[in-house]
Amino acid sequence: MEYAAAGQRICGVDEAGRGPLCGSVVAAAVILDPLHPIVGLNDSKKLSARARTRLAAQIREHALAWAVAEASVEEIDTLNILHATMLAMQRAVEALAVVPDLVRVDGNRSPKLSVPCETVVKGDAKVAAIAAASILAKTMRDAQMEALDTQYPAYGFARHKGYPTAAHLEALRRYGVIDCYRRSFAPVRDLLA
Repeated sequence: MEYAAAGQRICGVDEAGRGPLCGSVVAAAVILDPLHPIVGLNDSKKLSARARTRLAAQIREHALAWAVAEASVEEIDTLNILHATMLAMQRAVEALAVVPDLVRVDGNRSPKLSVPCETVVKGDAKVAAIAAASILAKTMRDAQMEALDTQYPAYGFARHKGYPTAAHLEALRRYGVIDCYRRSFAPVRDLLA
């Protein structure tokens, strides 16, 4: 895992929620403090929910700066998921209390930013700041799905987190399309047609 050198303000950026059929896409931007390293950072998908929750609290407490932002279901349907993701990432970086020297974004596409930016393919497994961003984005997005699950328990959002599992698609067919769904995504669009 690659860490920033002392005095370097490297911002890691990642998202959660590009593939699900519902809810916003969430992006996080994190500038870690080289003087307060956080042990156990990794790609959020490789960590248990419990580990993510523990690490998210440490990131919020010890990072030099962090921000989480989102693009709504309406923005996803209007712009498309890629552009909505870039918008959420841009919002997260702009919300930071500290201006980074360099932004490193997970993947191969980056948002338009006013600071230098580079992409890192599989960055959430290589760059500590991107791993931290992936953890904050995933925990925030999961919390949104758990809140939706409380509101609409029949859909099973807490279990599938909005991804198109067989159980989710069955619930969608049985109970119908509600406001939290992305109408531009094929399984939802097909049901509405």
